[in-house]
Amino acid sequence: MKIAVFAGDGIGPEVTQQAVRVLEALDLPGLELVEGDVGGAAYRKHGHPLPPETLDIAKACDAILFGAVGDFSCDDLERHLRPEQAILGLRKELGLFANLRPATVFKGLEDLTSLRPEVARKIDLLIIRELNGDVYFGEKGMRTTDDGRREGYDVMSYAEDEVRRIAHVGFKAAMGRDRKLCSVDKANVLETSQLWRDVIIEVSAEYPDVELSHMYVDNAAMQLVKDPGQFDVIVTGNLFGDILSDQASMCVGSIGLLASASLAEGTMGLYEPIHGSAPDIAGQGIANPMATILSAAMLLRHSFGREAEASRIEAAVAGALSDGVRGGDLGGNAGTREIGDAVVQKL
Repeated sequence: MKIAVFAGDGIGPEVTQQAVRVLEALDLPGLELVEGDVGGAAYRKHGHPLPPETLDIAKACDAILFGAVGDFSCDDLERHLRPEQAILGLRKELGLFANLRPATVFKGLEDLTSLRPEVARKIDLLIIRELNGDVYFGEKGMRTTDDGRREGYDVMSYAEDEVRRIAHVGFKAAMGRDRKLCSVDKANVLETSQLWRDVIIEVSAEYPDVELSHMYVDNAAMQLVKDPGQFDVIVTGNLFGDILSDQASMCVGSIGLLASASLAEGTMGLYEPIHGSAPDIAGQGIANPMATILSAAMLLRHSFGREAEASRIEAAVAGALSDGVRGGDLGGNAGTREIGDAVVQKL
């Protein structure tokens, strides 16, 4: 069990340290952790946010536990040298095309969400976001129009095989849950979305037991607030998935509770909290590490098939929350280390 640990920037090292403590507390046979530099920290040390030595570590490991990247001091760098290029580069180099972001309200936290408690407690959904296409990876640039105006452009595109691949991930996930899949697009105005919808429908023929529905992204954003309990699995493209999954975080109470997995076609996966590097609170010991700890649970489940240990971690987090151990993002005053202590104690 060789795991790369890329802590990154801001609160990344703090929250990742607690997730590592949880993994080590499980006393897993053959566990080996290998650290590497990414993001702004890597740029300052190596001159690049994803140096070759870090990429080599990633390729030599079975899975990656990732903290966060983002550093305001790097905002003026050329785009290919900015911290965020580390995560984009890893997705591309490792073929990480499927992003899984579960959202569930923990018992007792219903009053802390942005929704009415009776609405929030029904949330148990999984957002599956395609990671390797869309405007994030399409042709982009700056140009000058014929009349002298500056113009930025980003091309949104998907090939049918890219859609088909993520569609299978969505349908298979739905088969293991409540067998409902909602495909989110903007097919009424975007040709890319029309292709997306057509291919999703084609793939659905292979999964007759899954109920397929379609929803425009603007309506999906509204429905996530109005009636999130209607969703089981949502599958969507890179841009829409990025936005909707962050919205879902506030529906469950805090972005500090949401884990994610970015999976390749084999067992390789990159696991990270969906929050950013939060440089404004870095070094203060107040960041909530629970999303990173839950990401470690997803790592054990998806890359190593260790369902029992993954469930133990999730139960330990739920137990700590039930005991009232909450960080500032949840209205409490527990520090990063204190939260880690509580989860380890529950294990």
